[in-house]
Amino acid sequence: MAERKVLNKYIPPDFDPAKIPRLRLGKSRQIKVRLMAPFSMRCETCGQWIGKGTKFNARKESVEGEKFHSIQIYRFYIRCQRCAAEITFKTDPENINYEVEKGALRNFEPWREEKALNEEQKQTKDEEEENNPIKALENRTEQSRREMDIMDALDEIRTQNAKGERVAEADVLKAIANRGEEEEALRRLAEEEEDEQLAKLAFQTAGGRRIKRACEEDAIAHEREIKMMAVAAPQGNQHSGARGKLAVAPNASVSLGIRGVKVKAVAAASAPPPPPTLAGMLGAYGSDNDDSSEDD
Repeated sequence: MAERKVLNKYIPPDFDPAKIPRLRLGKSRQIKVRLMAPFSMRCETCGQWIGKGTKFNARKESVEGEKFHSIQIYRFYIRCQRCAAEITFKTDPENINYEVEKGALRNFEPWREEKALNEEQKQTKDEEEENNPIKALENRTEQSRREMDIMDALDEIRTQNAKGERVAEADVLKAIANRGEEEEALRRLAEEEEDEQLAKLAFQTAGGRRIKRACEEDAIAHEREIKMMAVAAPQGNQHSGARGKLAVAPNASVSLGIRGVKVKAVAAASAPPPPPTLAGMLGAYGSDNDDSSEDD
């Protein structure tokens, strides 16, 4: 089976490469290329709008006699998509752009006008500084001040970045631990305040008055007064009431045995009398009989 791709070609013995004619191409010849529209334009013939990036089969040629610092300038030929009118544009190395020659109008681009305006202002400023030395000095002073402000801002940003880079993992953990301790201390303080409020409410009367603590001497003095009042009380109170109990005067203070604390016990006048005992009933019966015999 013969090889499909021949690697060796037959060269006859009488072959002379000098006899082969050389192909001479003209300098102004055109080359077919595929390109995209470098800017948006409008056809002058039919008014068709051609957007930037539209693909065309174009012809390319070198522009004779036009160069920019040994950079060759090229011309391109395209046709309108609607009316097939010829449109030509060429490169502009000076402005790093393209320039329309004929067949179309380039759409307005505000950034191009802004660039031209900036260049015009710069040129005017340079001419003014050349004619007025004071104005040149003011401009240089303003520029120096602006540069110093920019350098200060950059130094501040670098300092902040350096602080952020110097933060170690241990410092971060320590800061988190300190924050937890602070939160725990605040929680404990809040709990103590709440307990204090509950204690105040617990040691208040129904009317809102606070129960005051009495000293030990006051408690002993009140206890002595109660004993003296009990001894000076009439004996009939013992027979009419429960035996072995002391009669307590109204609004008298009674010591409960708790050191340093006194509570006022008020004898209720409307309290029901205690139930009579057997000895009391017999005594009352005997006294009634004696009274009746004396009357007889």
